[in-house]
Amino acid sequence: MNRRIVHVVSNVSHYTDPSHPTGLWLSELTHAWDIFAGKGYEQRIISPRGGVSPLEPRALKWPLRDASAKAWLADEARMALLQTTARPCDVDPATVDAIYFTGGHAVMWDFPESQELQTLTRGIWEQGGIVSAVCHGYCGLLNVRLSDDSLLVAGRAVTGFSWIEEVLAGVASKMPYNAEAEMKARGALYEKALIPFVSNVVVDGRLVTGQNPFSAKATAAKVASLL
Repeated sequence: MNRRIVHVVSNVSHYTDPSHPTGLWLSELTHAWDIFAGKGYEQRIISPRGGVSPLEPRALKWPLRDASAKAWLADEARMALLQTTARPCDVDPATVDAIYFTGGHAVMWDFPESQELQTLTRGIWEQGGIVSAVCHGYCGLLNVRLSDDSLLVAGRAVTGFSWIEEVLAGVASKMPYNAEAEMKARGALYEKALIPFVSNVVVDGRLVTGQNPFSAKATAAKVASLL
């Protein structure tokens, strides 16, 4: 039976200050997409509100050195997928083998409070699916509660973009909250690599998380190996 993956992207186009644009960090989607496509998996893209997913301008500098993102940008059919994303309520969790939360700072604003995303994630987890996230995508896991009202991340090992990486990226003062601290406050066993901005993946059963944009390939590869 073919495996089915749902990618989650953001609808947000700017920080709290509209003069600071943001959006999907494209390579975090494309690297995973390529891994899953190589396995022949069915893939779909959703977002909290459905519709357009803006791109993070800073991430668009990477395609000069990133063949995966560059190929996506040059493919009209794939770019169109980011204009017509589905809503979480359009997806039956029973038909999904894994959910993959992409990042980019945008997700900090619309992932955590999306009730539809929480419902979908809970459904996938409780029917035995894999829940995964890369970089800021782990913000989408902050408020997911299971049917027994426990937090999905409580007592489980996770990683995601660290606060020191926010500081080194020069954007810490613009963040709506400290995602690393919020994850720890929910009882998650947060881990990070000793060196910032290196690939790092943490696996706790069916929960797979990658620390930063450079972890996307390894995160997707781990999801594929579990599938």
